[in-house]
Amino acid sequence: MRYVLIAVGILAVLAGAVAVIGWSLPTHHRVTLRRAYRATPSALFALISDVRAFPSWRSDVKTVEVLPEDGGRLRWREATKNGSPITYALEQSVPDQLLVGRIADEHLPFGGSWTYELASDTPDVTTLSITEDGEVYNPIFRFVSRYVMGQSATIERYLDDVAKRFPPAAIPSAPSSGSSSR
Repeated sequence: MRYVLIAVGILAVLAGAVAVIGWSLPTHHRVTLRRAYRATPSALFALISDVRAFPSWRSDVKTVEVLPEDGGRLRWREATKNGSPITYALEQSVPDQLLVGRIADEHLPFGGSWTYELASDTPDVTTLSITEDGEVYNPIFRFVSRYVMGQSATIERYLDDVAKRFPPAAIPSAPSSGSSSR
C-alpha cells in the first residue's frame, strides 16, 4: 500500500508540474516552414486548394465533407485518423499565390489559422511556405503541443504529403524553417 501511495504522489506531482509549465507557456504560437517542389505554382495550388481531394493525398485525413458556405466562404469538415472532425473556413484565396484557412469550430481546446504562400523563381519550381498561427487554450494541451508533439508536426506532415505528389527541390538561398512563440 505504501508503494501505491508513493506512485500516486509522484504522478500527482508530475501532473502538477505539467499543468504549471503549461500555464506558463503562451497561448499563441507561430511556426513557419517552407519547402520547394518541382511543380508549377498552378499545379501546386490546385493540389492544396482542392479540399475534396484531401483524403487522397493527405496521410492524416480520413474524410472531408464540404459544408454550406458562410458569407461566401468555403467551409469544410475534416475527419482525421487520430481525432474528432474539425470544421475549417477559407478566409482568403489568391490563385497560385496564397490560401488562408482557419479552424471554424469555436468550442475546441485549440484554434488558429494556416497561411499557405506559394512563390516561384523558375517556372518548374515552387516554394510552399506554411505559417501556423496556433492558439492552445488548455494548459495541458499547450505542454503536449510544445514538448511532446512539437508545434511544427502538423506542417511537417503536410509538407511530406505534398512531397509524395511533387518531388522536393532545393530552395535557393532561403532558410528551411523557423519558429517562434509570442
